[in-house]
Parts: sequence; structure tokens; C-alpha cells
Amino acid sequence: MTVRHASPSRPRAARHARRVRTHGVLRGVALTGVAVLVFAVAGGAAVAAKLQGNLDQVDVSALVAPLATPTAAPDPNDPNKGNPVNILVLGSDSRAGVNAQIGGKAEGMRSDTAMVVHISADRSRISVVSIPRDSLVSIPSCTMTNGKTTRATTGMFNSAFATGWDNGGDMASAAACTINTVQHDTGVTINHFVVVDFSGFQQMVQSIGGVPMCIQSKISDKDSGLFLNPGNQVLDGQTALAFARARHNVGDGSDINRIGNQQQLVAAMVREVLSRDVLTNPGKLVSFLSAATSSLTTDKQMSITDMTGLAYNLRNIDRDNITFMTVPWAPAKSDKNRVEWTSAATQVWADIANDVAPSDATVPAPTATTAPVPGATTAPVTPTPTQTKKAGKEEFSVADTTAVC
Repeated sequence: MTVRHASPSRPRAARHARRVRTHGVLRGVALTGVAVLVFAVAGGAAVAAKLQGNLDQVDVSALVAPLATPTAAPDPNDPNKGNPVNILVLGSDSRAGVNAQIGGKAEGMRSDTAMVVHISADRSRISVVSIPRDSLVSIPSCTMTNGKTTRATTGMFNSAFATGWDNGGDMASAAACTINTVQHDTGVTINHFVVVDFSGFQQMVQSIGGVPMCIQSKISDKDSGLFLNPGNQVLDGQTALAFARARHNVGDGSDINRIGNQQQLVAAMVREVLSRDVLTNPGKLVSFLSAATSSLTTDKQMSITDMTGLAYNLRNIDRDNITFMTVPWAPAKSDKNRVEWTSAATQVWADIANDVAPSDATVPAPTATTAPVPGATTAPVTPTPTQTKKAGKEEFSVADTTAVC
């Protein structure tokens, strides 16, 4: 596969398996795991070579069934120019090496966090769609690097990654089976994948000096080690990871609530990267990219050099056009502890596959306002505050408010 037709790519989340014009080079990326791809390199060939060497890459080209999609002629400076790019971002709960100290012991490897990042062909939009791990989906037959082939089945979305890992024993098999599942159930071609582990996520947060977050209520979750008081907080790497993983005693305790927290966290990281001039300060940029690339597993076709052109073409993207949402879902009829995608999900995936802006049907309607009464005495009008978006349940942009302290 030329992994333009399939290869997988987020910040990491849970253990059990989601108006200002920007400035400078490589502005406005939607997620930290993808940051290394869309931020790319601004420090010269030597730095690019070092960062490329940091990446752990696997070849899934022979394991992924390509979808027939038209592509424009490649541009030597930006191979993706004129074409939309879809990146599958996965959070790994690997307990290998230092990750065991962070996440504890666990058999095998799972991926409870999955986001499809869509970058439009004209580079004006980035859409991030979270897929709940508990989604009941069709998992197609998958071929492993060792030649084994699994049977098609129906199950939880995150079992696709586990199936590949348990039967193939490596990242290539796990990622390829997940890509095949996404393509099979959505009709969206996945061009690249990125897998981020616990340790790598912490390093990325630390490299930007922490992430400012508005914590609306007290959080006490001993399972994830998260203890926060309400108010504005700056989360360090360890606390940010705990926030992304926390589920018990946080919100309603659901996986959807956790997805919302993950989306808020990633959006806050994007804002912080932009506000701290990380992208225009060579020292800060190299530090961030070094932390990011050291933590990622990607497909072989994901080249730092190749992504520089893509990143440059994103330099003027508006924060309003970097959006997050969760695929529309409802409790599964067969199991109340699982979810199934609603009919609205079909339109979400069709919009991405056709590279068009999200349809009105997938965007929450604006809050209605009361019209003035004719002849009534007018008083000074107090502007109605912008409605706070519910991360995980509503689509929101990096420019929107998702929490108020």
C-alpha cells in the first residue's frame, strides 16, 4: 500500500480498552500526537534527520486493504498537496519499559484512544473525530505479519487493535487491523497512523511547560492518581496523563466523559503551543518535536521531510477551523454497556471521505434568542455569553469555550 491508502496515527488516554488568525510556520494543529506531523521541522536538515531517527516506524503496506480514491499528482515539496490527509491517532497502553512504572502491569497491548484526524485538501480545515472504544463495529478479516489471518467478526472497536497484537505479536499487525476496521466501517481512507504511549505523552506535555486547564469541580480518582481542586490549573506531564486516563469519580464516569476530557486536553495543548510561540522559536520547537518524535510509532511512509510541505500549507489555518467531535452514538440495543453509531455517523464519515465541511446536521443548532417586543421600552442590551460547548458530546473548535472557572 502506499500507505496513502492506509496507514495508521494522538495523545494517549485511558487504561481500559477521543477567531484568532494564527501566525508563524505550521500553525494550528489539532492534536499533539499529530503535532509532529503537521508542525514538522523548522530547524534544518540536521535537525530533521535527528527527529526522523527518533521515530519508531513499521511497515503496514502489505497488510492494509486499499480503498479506491483519486489522488492529485504529487508535488516534490509537498507530496500531499491537493489531497486530503487522514491520520489515525491511537493511544497505546503499552507497559514496556518505563511505561510499566506509569501504567502498572498488563498483559498484551490495547488501544483505548482513537481519533481520526482529517486535514482538508485546501489546508483550511482540520477535523478530529473520536471513536469510543466501546463502539460495536464490524471487524474485517485481518492478515498478520506472521501470515496468520483472523476471521471477520463484530465486537468492540478497540478489540481490532488487540486482535492484531495478540495474533501478530507486533505493532504493524495491531495498527493494520485497526486501520482496516476504520476503513471498512467508515469508507474513509486512512493515509497514516501514529501511536503514542504513556511516557511519550508525558514528555510532550513537559516539553511545553505544562497545560493550563479550567477544572470545574474537584476530582479525586485514586485509580488514575488524579487529585485536582476546582479552578484554573497548569497540569504537568504526569497530571495531564492522569486527567486523560481518569474515569472513576470524574464527571459521570463514562468513557464518553473521558473522551470529552481528552478532547479538552488536546485543544488546550494546541492553544498552549500556539500562545507560547513554540512553532517560531527554534529552541522550543526542537525540544517539543524531540519529545514528540521519541514517543511515536508511525507508518514507514510518514516522513518528517515530506510532512514539512503539509505543515507549511497549514500555517494560516484559523483556530475556528480546528474542530473536535465524537462520532454520533447511542447506547447499544444489545448491551447497555456498549455503544453503537447512529445514522448521523454516516454523514460525518461521508463528509470526511468527500472532503467537505461538516454538514449542518452534525453541528448543534445555535442557542435561540428572544426577539425584541415592538413598541417596548429598550434598555441597554447585555450580550448573551457564548454557550459553553460540551466536549465529547458536541462539536467544538480550539477557539471555543469548553469549561468556565
